[in-house]
Amino acid sequence: MSNAKQAKQRAAELRTQINHHNHRYYVLNDPEIPDVEYDRLLRELEQIEAQYPDLITNDSPTQRVGAAPLAAFASVRHALPMLSLSNAFSSEELQAFDRRACEKLGVEKIRYSAEPKLDGLAISLLYEDGLLVRGATRGDGNTGEDVSQNVRTIASVPLRLLGENYPRRLEIRGEVILSRRGFEDLNRRQRELNAKTFANPRNAAAGSLRQLDSRVTAARPLELYCYGVGIVEGIELPPSHSEILEQVRAWGLRVSPEVRVVEGWQGCLDYYEDMLSRREQLPYEVDGVVYKVDRNDQQQQLGFVSRAPRWALAHKFPAQEEVTRVLAIDIQVGRTGAVTPVARLQPVSVGGVTVTNATLHNQDEIDRKDIRIGDTVIVRRAGDVIPEVVSVVLSERPDGAEKFKMPDKCPVCASHIVRLDGEVVARCSGGLYCAAQRREAIKHFASRRAMDIEGLGDKLVEQMDERGFIHDLSDLYHLDKQQIASLERMGEKSAQNLLDGFDKSKETTLPRFIFALGIRMVGEATAHSLATYFGTLEAIAAADKEALQAVPDVGPIVAESVYRFFREQHNRDVIARLRQAGVHWPRVRPSPKPIDHPLSGKKIVLTGTLESMTRDQAKARLQALGAKVSGSVSVKTDYIVAGEDAGSKLEKARQLGVATLDEQAFLRLLDA
Repeated sequence: MSNAKQAKQRAAELRTQINHHNHRYYVLNDPEIPDVEYDRLLRELEQIEAQYPDLITNDSPTQRVGAAPLAAFASVRHALPMLSLSNAFSSEELQAFDRRACEKLGVEKIRYSAEPKLDGLAISLLYEDGLLVRGATRGDGNTGEDVSQNVRTIASVPLRLLGENYPRRLEIRGEVILSRRGFEDLNRRQRELNAKTFANPRNAAAGSLRQLDSRVTAARPLELYCYGVGIVEGIELPPSHSEILEQVRAWGLRVSPEVRVVEGWQGCLDYYEDMLSRREQLPYEVDGVVYKVDRNDQQQQLGFVSRAPRWALAHKFPAQEEVTRVLAIDIQVGRTGAVTPVARLQPVSVGGVTVTNATLHNQDEIDRKDIRIGDTVIVRRAGDVIPEVVSVVLSERPDGAEKFKMPDKCPVCASHIVRLDGEVVARCSGGLYCAAQRREAIKHFASRRAMDIEGLGDKLVEQMDERGFIHDLSDLYHLDKQQIASLERMGEKSAQNLLDGFDKSKETTLPRFIFALGIRMVGEATAHSLATYFGTLEAIAAADKEALQAVPDVGPIVAESVYRFFREQHNRDVIARLRQAGVHWPRVRPSPKPIDHPLSGKKIVLTGTLESMTRDQAKARLQALGAKVSGSVSVKTDYIVAGEDAGSKLEKARQLGVATLDEQAFLRLLDA
């Protein structure tokens, strides 16, 4: 800062911002910015106050940890404050920390206990005579919230300590987290219930532990890892932090298996680099590592500063989340026709990589997160995962920020973009024509169960596309010998063999040809049903959605897909060129067979496990009787067949009043 007046003004601004974010993070449990941005604001304020000590106030965020607890929980006063840790973001800061500690202790090298810094919610557990009597959050470091009922639901928290040699009074400190798998399972269940999903495991863990209804907490897969102790009465603890953790583990509490004892700052740095290299393979998320002077007497000698111990340091990993701005939203067409919106971002470094684009997944996700062009957003990148926009910083939204709407036409081929009922992904309908889908369309067309073009492998298809030999499927039958022979690893004889394979494939069957077209959701069985029901390709192409649903195993979603495919002029043009090139098949006699059965025409959903048959066998039997099997429950569902361990579909069916069949009732209906 150039002068004290500017410094005073900036310090006041920073205090206002930090207090705002403290309130959102600790009280509302709804953070607006990532941790790295919060750390940046706090460090700037610390630097100003270090330069101008007279600016330090009693209510400055640098003089306390977090914010006041929610009034909905009883307050708990910590006997020993639960302080936060000073942070390091470089090896130079680590060396400076080690140098200061060595100088104060008068030693050349210090032994440290190193452990991963878990990204969850700090917790204090109080045991009296071996029994768990209280669980409390950290809160502001001095006063937390009593979450005892919720803590008792966590399977990794023992209600009674193991063994007999435990203190009369013991406070355990640790981190409540959700593992990566637990987080994925929780969000999957939330989606099934049409409930709000969580942005990251830390938010999910904090929100789960701070539920007023402990039954909600019990349903969440929370875990506890212990990292230290607070008050201890009745016994003398071992002389080092690492030995204390071993004792805590012996009492039945979980301690990270990654805890190591290392020598000096170089040992700390080696541990940091090892953990950073294995970050994505760990079962839980970590945002850094923690070093603690291992000997207890040295910890006491080093003491504390106002908000952190001098004997411990958190060495942060490169940020996986950053703040940037959405400059535009474009769409990309994938090889299967999936249309994905992509945010074009103001370049920002995330985890050491410059990010300029981030996936927005689909229109539903954009609407759910309310992402608009011009928004300031939080971008996350983990390992090799494609960067994604986590959330919007609404307080930074500019006036007139534009909402995004999926375009009607494919930007590659101008075919219609469609979204089938029950699907979140929109797709280009120009499957035979679209350049973005060309390679995959040709590979499928040539496959053994489709046109069975002998000798046309994936590598050849890719070479032909790269050379510009093929623009759509019909070009396969117009390749000449010289073109094919010019490809890598192809001579005169191989070229002739492939030409012979093209000629041989021209004689096919209608079901094979329909399957080869690659119509979404039309497999071999459906292709066969369509061919035998309508008899000709012209009849299928002309059929409306109602006529298509008359086919035994064609439901509304498949009918929509077939209907859309044949309404696209590009696709019809390619089919015409294929037939002009000589692709043909014998005539099929149409044979629609109406079935007189109680389940014929009924819409049925299968859920759970059946003892008498597999899910696929049940589906096949239902389709053979003319029933339509769906994967989702709606008001149009006639029956839900519920086996063992039926899930959320059964609950939804009950809410909608859909008739439920157990396995015995289902078998009786099949045999009717």
